[in-house]
Amino acid sequence: MQSALSSVLNDVNSANGLPNEHYIDPTMFEEEKRSVLYANWSGIGFGKDIPEAGDAKPIDFLGMPILLVRDRNGDIGVFQNTCRHRGMILVDKPRKIRGAIRCPYHSWCYGLDGALRATPHVGGPGQNTHEDINIDDLGLLKVRSFVWRDVIFVNLDGSAEDFQLVHAELLKRWEEFEQPIFHGGASSSFKLEVATNWKLAVENYCESYHLPWVHPGLNSYSRLEDHYNIQQRDLYSGQGTLVYRQFVGEGGEKFPDFEGLSNKWDEGAEYIAVYPNVLLGVQRDHSFSIVLEPQDCGRTVEHIELYYAQPASNAPELEGLRDSNAQLWKTVFEEDIFVVEGMQKGRHGHLFDGGRFSPEMDGPTHNFHHWVATQIENGRNP
Repeated sequence: MQSALSSVLNDVNSANGLPNEHYIDPTMFEEEKRSVLYANWSGIGFGKDIPEAGDAKPIDFLGMPILLVRDRNGDIGVFQNTCRHRGMILVDKPRKIRGAIRCPYHSWCYGLDGALRATPHVGGPGQNTHEDINIDDLGLLKVRSFVWRDVIFVNLDGSAEDFQLVHAELLKRWEEFEQPIFHGGASSSFKLEVATNWKLAVENYCESYHLPWVHPGLNSYSRLEDHYNIQQRDLYSGQGTLVYRQFVGEGGEKFPDFEGLSNKWDEGAEYIAVYPNVLLGVQRDHSFSIVLEPQDCGRTVEHIELYYAQPASNAPELEGLRDSNAQLWKTVFEEDIFVVEGMQKGRHGHLFDGGRFSPEMDGPTHNFHHWVATQIENGRNP
């Protein structure tokens, strides 16, 4: 018996896109939350938001309370933001943890490593221990996490293979960029609230087909014919350009390049969707990371961060250039809003069959559809 996803799993030449319900049906959104977003390595935040030891930031990801913490060794830990005693939220806003993570309800205290450290009066007034309360078993519930390109990835249901194994091919592809990156400062951080399903933002990002009509300014020097498709079945997809034009200030100033890059990157750049919800871009002199935060079927927040080869403090004279570069990217990303919101509205057309793909131009987008359909099928037939 064929499922509603059978045509999505066809070759790109004959496949349909995901059916409408995958964009507008709350029941389907809940299924994808479990089988696509919880079961894989999803992006939830950025290391730059907890830069120092003791920094903690609460995150609500698809209704799950999560706490990001930087420990004394500089490592990032991700925990469920829930006290093991009575389920109280531990941290309700970003802050510095000076001593321990203290529950505001009954003052159970946890270390930055999540271990339970203190249970005041648990055995009665003045008695801080009890024979039936084993603190070694009651640490914060840790979430599997991995940090790459400053994105904090998590596997919420614990079922995915290790990040380095899942994304070994992509890590190899971009190994030249495995070097420190530094956030560009306040102007290099912005977010867009978009009335669309999160998948449409991924689909649009994957392909260059829309450049001549949606990004005429960008297309004037980075033309459609200067781009190539990137698609690794069930891993990632995106686009590359052969004519990246380095941003230059009015006085001829430029950003320092990342060190040791091959000549491929002199005028090349790549933009890849790391499934399910992270969008990355690399150029010779800066990069960006985008985390898509699905809020419901038709609402997504795009969290966008720009990074450079040197700390902003090393080059204060380039602050204006960083500001201009951030504004340039913001303009490009804003140009896509009407498209992804328009596709979301179009998905309410009940006669629409998921659409067709251009075999030459839409391979990266079909690759994403195929991956999503595969994850859903796997969730239904474990």
